Formats: sequence, C-alpha cells, structure tokens
Amino acid sequence: MHATDFHLYIDSADIAQIETCLPHPVIHGVTTNPTLLLRAGVKQAAVPSLLARCIELGARQVQAQVSSSDTDGMLEDAQALLRHFDRGQLVVKLPATRQGLDAGARLIAQGTPVTWTAVYALEQAHFAAQLGAAYAAPYLGRLNDSGVDGLARIAQMQALVAQAPAPRTRLLVASVRSRDAYLALLQLGVGAITIPPQLFTELLDHPATLEAERGFLADAAAC
Repeated sequence: MHATDFHLYIDSADIAQIETCLPHPVIHGVTTNPTLLLRAGVKQAAVPSLLARCIELGARQVQAQVSSSDTDGMLEDAQALLRHFDRGQLVVKLPATRQGLDAGARLIAQGTPVTWTAVYALEQAHFAAQLGAAYAAPYLGRLNDSGVDGLARIAQMQALVAQAPAPRTRLLVASVRSRDAYLALLQLGVGAITIPPQLFTELLDHPATLEAERGFLADAAAC
C-alpha cells in the first residue's frame, strides 16, 4: 500500500448533505451505519437507492452495515445489499464481534470487500488485517470519550496492520470531530478516514484562501 492510496470518505446518510460534498475528486466514497440512517430518516429498504445515488454522484465505493447479530443473518443481509451493486462498489460493514469476524471472513473468501467496524481493541485490528479486510474502523472520538488516548491506540493499531503479511487493510478512522484530529491522523499514516460533511467543508473552504480569491477576482475584473 502506498501513501497515495489514502481514502477519504464522507460519513452520512443525509443525501442533501452528501450532495454538498459530491462530486469531488478528493472523496473516495460514502460510509453509512444504522445510526446515521435513523437520524436521516432512511429506512432499510431505501438504503440501496441512497447508495446508488452516491455512486451516481461520483463515489467510487459506498459502505453499508448489516443489521443482524448472527453469522447467517449477517450473510443474508450482505447478499441482499450486494445484489444492487457492481462487484467492488459496495463494502459490507460488520461489527468486530465473534460472529462478525466469521461472516466477514466468508465474504472476503467470495471476493467481497469488508469493513470490520466498532474496532476498539488492538487484537480486533490485528484479526481484521490477518483475515484480509479492506478496512478496520476504530472510532477516535468514542475512544477518547471512554477515557482512552484515542490517537495513541490508533497508532498502535496502525503499527499492527502494517505488520500483516502483504498488508492490504486500511484503518478507516471514524468519529473524527475536528480539523486538528484529522491532521493528527494523517501524521499517523492511517489509510482512510471518514468525516461528517460539516468537517469536509471546514477542510476545503479555508477563509484566508477564499479571501485571497475574492481579491484576485476583483483585481481581474478591474484589469
């Protein structure tokens, strides 16, 4: 994996917010989860059409989470989602539980990209990398909220993921709440970050740059 392989995702199920970010070349894709869907008022049956719209807007990959807790149910949920997308477009998200690791390994064996999410412990990141996950998703903000040094924990996870044979798993860090947190994660060398649309706006629309642009445009008009 090379440094240029970094993947930036938008974390939202609100299509109006997503449309303020896409299309844009710096965005790799869109992540969702059941909590985001609930907040946006999106029913499970509407998830494929929401994600298909994201693909139309230029997302290279989209991610959706299973809603079952047992292995067979997770696999059924995954297949119900996958049939709406071309191979590789949809990344199936599963919790990093005993059952989730089992179901995810079976999906990977079939060629389906997988994200193990709710990764809090070092061994979870290690298992994800060993099993060949596309992504392992720790939550920076939630780790900090629990009293853990989130950046330090994620740095340890990054080191473990990088040690895997033929490393191909990216840490996909979620619960990123500020520009400072985003930049700190880049310094750690994580392979992917997912951010809310509001933070994307903060990262792209720098006030000093916009002010300079206004000055240049005014001078250009006066020439």
